[in-house]
Amino acid sequence: MNDQFSSTPNLTRAQAAEAAEDIGSNVSTNATIGDVIATRLARRDVLRGALGVAALAGIAPLALDRALAQAVSSPRLPFKEIAAGSSEQHLVADGYDADVLIRWGDAVLRDAPAFDPMNQTATAQQRQFGYNNDYLGYIPMRGAADPSSHGLLVVNHEYTNEELMFPGIGVQETKAAAFAKMTPELVAIEKAAHGGSVLEIKREAGKWRVEGASTFARRIDAETPMTITGPASGHPRLRTKADPEGRSVRGMLNNCAGGVTPWGTWLSCEENFNGYFWGSANGLPEEKQLKRYGAPANQYAWGKFEERFELAKEPNEINRFGWVVEIDPFDPASAPKKRTALGRMKHEGAEGIVNSDGRYVVYMGDDERFDYVYKFVSEGRFDPANRAANMDLLDRGTLYVARYNADGSGEWMALVHGQGPLIAANGFASQADVLIDTRLAADALGATKMDRPEDVEANPKTGKVYVALTNNSRRTEAQIDKANPRANNRFGHIIEMAPEGSDHSALRFKWEVLVTCGDHTVTTTGASFHAGTTKDGWFGMPDNVAVDPDGRLWVATDGNSPKATGRNDGIWALETEGPMRGQSKHFYRTPNGAEACGPLFTPDGQTMFVAIQHPGEGDDDNAGTFEAPTTRWPDFKPDMPPRPAIVAITKRGGGKIGA
Repeated sequence: MNDQFSSTPNLTRAQAAEAAEDIGSNVSTNATIGDVIATRLARRDVLRGALGVAALAGIAPLALDRALAQAVSSPRLPFKEIAAGSSEQHLVADGYDADVLIRWGDAVLRDAPAFDPMNQTATAQQRQFGYNNDYLGYIPMRGAADPSSHGLLVVNHEYTNEELMFPGIGVQETKAAAFAKMTPELVAIEKAAHGGSVLEIKREAGKWRVEGASTFARRIDAETPMTITGPASGHPRLRTKADPEGRSVRGMLNNCAGGVTPWGTWLSCEENFNGYFWGSANGLPEEKQLKRYGAPANQYAWGKFEERFELAKEPNEINRFGWVVEIDPFDPASAPKKRTALGRMKHEGAEGIVNSDGRYVVYMGDDERFDYVYKFVSEGRFDPANRAANMDLLDRGTLYVARYNADGSGEWMALVHGQGPLIAANGFASQADVLIDTRLAADALGATKMDRPEDVEANPKTGKVYVALTNNSRRTEAQIDKANPRANNRFGHIIEMAPEGSDHSALRFKWEVLVTCGDHTVTTTGASFHAGTTKDGWFGMPDNVAVDPDGRLWVATDGNSPKATGRNDGIWALETEGPMRGQSKHFYRTPNGAEACGPLFTPDGQTMFVAIQHPGEGDDDNAGTFEAPTTRWPDFKPDMPPRPAIVAITKRGGGKIGA
């Protein structure tokens, strides 16, 4: 039944998902970003290494003498860099504190019981902070005396690691285990640990705390009732036995990155939803569509106990996941809304910017190898004086997918039914079909196949847009192009885009590679950073990016480990302007097994929040378990497993982060 179990005995869920994403489900003949880069650069220049690539592709200038450059201190990033490496503890730059704000199992709702890892229940978890916190958003409290010291923190809970959560379980999704130790009770806890949390937080005397009696506190999980809105709402392909109208759904799944709108709502993005569904696509009416989304991936036991996750019995349920979910954190009773106008994909973020004409533009990545970069432009305009008028702004607008050209130009192609190949004869009978099958529609338009687009973020200071392309080890020499310049791209790169006329609704843009990641001191990696970047300053596998209030770029990584790169994941500051463009400095390091998610700044720039996900996880040879994790961060107690947590980083004595 389940031919997609991991074949590696100790592979964790995250590692199994990573291995699955390494294949990619895009079988279209569209040009890859590597093809584009190869066209722009002569092959002999690529083979000359990082220096030649940088000079010709407009990457960070490397012409400075290295010794001279290392003696230059960037005035915008004057903090003392930390050492790259690994340990059971986390590490932050000298002069800063990194305090745990909340961790898995801590109370969110006022009636939450104390966390007891040996006696977990779904009822308790529904009131406690969930597992594997990912995206963080901060929304200042209305009427707060200091908007940077009192607000709502919104948090995604992406997925669960049963081997780290539950005693005596171990990894369950391998062929050998076959979910034998999973029970309905454990699955119910997993469902409750998914979703998201809304926390009211305050900073007093320089330290942050969660307001335990807040009326805004909320837990959202895999059973929370939600509304489906926009062009696909009510479509027959979204109708199920439980919802014959196709307008409501229970829960959200695998919510990774996200965004916060200027009207104070939280955009939470469903990413690897395919992993929750059980069975096989072979022979089903939508076999082609399912396989384009890598479904079903059979990575959870939920379909073993619940019919709605078994494709053969409820084939439309999967079409109700893979959306951007908009949540009003100021109304705990409100139903989250799945905004179908923004398309269905493995969403990695939905960061937006108000355009010069008032329309709201949301940038998005589809996190799989050889998939695409998107943007959505609202039809209506943001009204700062009327919050209610903005609440359904994301139901009407145009979704676009990017094509990157070898000359450094690019274009946005509209995903609109009836235009070009998006017609009934090609399987798109309506705009709903275009949005439900966003990947197939983008294939048809000839979008550029990218190296796993993760976070996409606009810089409001400069108008530039940054795309984190985390890696693609399956790209071959024949598939390299201008925007994806390396075969076997294990370390990833970051692309900088400039909208034509600084208009985020424009259909054209210019682009270049900002940095290619990896150890830039080793020529064969093809990595390129500014020559002033130290041995600790380079990073690999960029995931989330954030722009601080001064317009500086900060990068969080996912995929580093002592085995893979000799270092843990963490946060690096990256210069994007001026003579130090492309210089990176190491600011924060995660504990063993963890990735860094976020990061997030308060409006005054004096706090950086970072989400620490799956601490205690191991590598391919040692998965890490409840009984034997690679760290017991953050509690370091023998009776307490490692716990995903939120860290608040502040400067001792006050002041802006990194200044």
